[in-house]
Amino acid sequence: MATDTTNRYSDKDLEEFRAIVQEKIKKAEHDLELIKSAYMNDFDNGTDDTSPTFKAFEEGSATMSKEANSALAIRQEKFIRDLKNALIRIENKTYGVCRVTGKLIKKERLKLVPHATLSIEAKNMQ
Repeated sequence: MATDTTNRYSDKDLEEFRAIVQEKIKKAEHDLELIKSAYMNDFDNGTDDTSPTFKAFEEGSATMSKEANSALAIRQEKFIRDLKNALIRIENKTYGVCRVTGKLIKKERLKLVPHATLSIEAKNMQ
């Protein structure tokens, strides 16, 4: 395969990748909803009738839990954004082209990491 940037995946391949990316977006959005609902439920832990010592411990734990959930939500939102950007690249027929080398990213890599913009070769150069 030439290192020419005109290389691209066929429309058939792009459709296959579109289905993979759309499925990942659906799952990622569902997971984000679970994270957000867990975050909202953290506000109602019901420690009002427990001992003050346990309550202080519980509040510290709840704060850490909220921070962890918040970090998870931010990471999940970035993942969804990256996947949606992959859909745009599919539309533009630039999907699967390494942004550093201009070579096609291997299909196996794209199936595992459908939002990848770097080939393994380029990733190892970082």
